[in-house]
Amino acid sequence: MTSSKRVVVAMSGGVDSSVAAALLVEQGYEVIGMMLRLWSEPGTEANNRCCTPDSIALARQVASKLGIAFYVLDVRQPFHDIVVNNFLTDYSRGITPNPCINCNRSIRFGLLLEHALAFGADQLATGHYAQVRKDADGKFQLLRAMDREKDQSYVLHILNQQQISRSMFPIGEYTKGHVRQLANQYDLPVASRRDSQDLCFLAGEDYRSFLLRNSPEALKPGKIVTKAGQILGNHPGLALFTIGQRKGLGVTSGRPMYVISKDIPNNYLVIGTLEDLGSSSLVSKNFNWINPDLPNEPFQAQVKIRYKSADAQGTIFPRSDNTVFIEFAQPMRDITPGQAAVVYQDRLCLGGGIIEQSDPPIHLTLNQEKQL
Repeated sequence: MTSSKRVVVAMSGGVDSSVAAALLVEQGYEVIGMMLRLWSEPGTEANNRCCTPDSIALARQVASKLGIAFYVLDVRQPFHDIVVNNFLTDYSRGITPNPCINCNRSIRFGLLLEHALAFGADQLATGHYAQVRKDADGKFQLLRAMDREKDQSYVLHILNQQQISRSMFPIGEYTKGHVRQLANQYDLPVASRRDSQDLCFLAGEDYRSFLLRNSPEALKPGKIVTKAGQILGNHPGLALFTIGQRKGLGVTSGRPMYVISKDIPNNYLVIGTLEDLGSSSLVSKNFNWINPDLPNEPFQAQVKIRYKSADAQGTIFPRSDNTVFIEFAQPMRDITPGQAAVVYQDRLCLGGGIIEQSDPPIHLTLNQEKQL
């Protein structure tokens, strides 16, 4: 195949984006490599998971190998203002964010896409494991990748029609193993590079240390309580705990105890037994329907409540205020405010939104007499 289309490839110095660029060059596209320089905490630049000096050098080597132009786009300030600040704000509110979703919405398919179009590109390609197709009505659809273990449609549910119409995911039809084989076939210098799973700006450290330095107000001590209002102890800050957590609670009980909720207004960490853990419904706000012809009636679908969670069957109730109520066929243990609830019908990703609460929320009245 030959094509006169110009495509900007978001390069990271990793295997996936490098193979995406190589595939497009082989297919005859005019390819431009562009790498985002993201914010790092001063002194940790060498450990940033996305744009270390070594990563930039590797991406430049790949571009040279492929014979394509390569540019580095400095988005440190907007990344800090939008992604990092929201990350800190969410934790200070006691919720658990997924900053990769925010980055995709505002930085990668926001600022980077704008720059790609300004370069005269027709499309922006990335190394995400996902697929795009056009339906019979001319609307663009987001599909899961062929490799379900690597599928990244969950973090791409924020795409609208304008963004997805300009997006390409060249490796979405391949398995990770095949992508590494292709990297070796193309003799790319990143062929054996290890995948990165951590948040880039944390530079490999635990998020709790990052919060302590950058948002100490997020670590406000409070009470550890049961659903019945029994005070079991004190916690050092809601941000340090996640829904479903069992270890490190700092309380003694005759039965295993889990974090079942966070009472944010009162700064209570609510714990309970395994039987207490879970909810049959949730509310998701700022819901993005990839096809803007959003449904009016309830319908059955599969839902992912975390990036690595399994599909859960549920009934989707769209609301006119851009929220969605989801009722699950079976109680879900790890519904976490701040994460995304993403809705699928088989391979088709319909969209998603941020979990606001499990429904109904827990309301507590402390019982001081039961304090241990």
